Amino acid sequence: MTTLPHDASNHESSMPSVRTRHWVDPLTDGTHILIRPLEAKDREREFAFITSLSPESRHFRFLSTIKEPGEPLMNQLMDVDYRLRMAYVALTMEDGQLIEIGVARYAAAPGDRECESAVVVADQWQRKGLAKRLMEHLIDAAKANGFEYMMSMDSSANTHMHRLAQDLGFECHTDPLDATQVVYRLKLT
Repeated sequence: MTTLPHDASNHESSMPSVRTRHWVDPLTDGTHILIRPLEAKDREREFAFITSLSPESRHFRFLSTIKEPGEPLMNQLMDVDYRLRMAYVALTMEDGQLIEIGVARYAAAPGDRECESAVVVADQWQRKGLAKRLMEHLIDAAKANGFEYMMSMDSSANTHMHRLAQDLGFECHTDPLDATQVVYRLKLT
């Protein structure tokens, strides 16, 4: 994996914090995208990104049918503290504007040893390795913040997520409370 942290130093002790790191990562088609932590200034961009997703992509991400996120959901999505709640956005330049094309996030589960993660990529940017890039950075942040496990709940019909989870080393189990969902779990330590 070729990533370029904004601080090119190879010394772990001098690595920038999870909050300030950003990368320019290549995708499988050779396109380079910017990945950085979600910031308050991204609220409108995040809203536009979610509303631009296909109904299927929105359903797979939220496990329900939504047309656009309401104020409470937007508040929840934008509530990051860079330790217990982390989000990385993928951005590209279109017509002189930064456009969000993907986001990966986690939130601490009760007990602070495990975090629940989610990732979604704009439909036209899928199958280019972007979800994997986002999740690799998110996993690194979860490790740096002391989490021992990362998990995700997803639709069993989401075959793209199943392949991604396998590629990243997640274990997969059917959700005991809902046979239409699967639970992925990754040991971080």
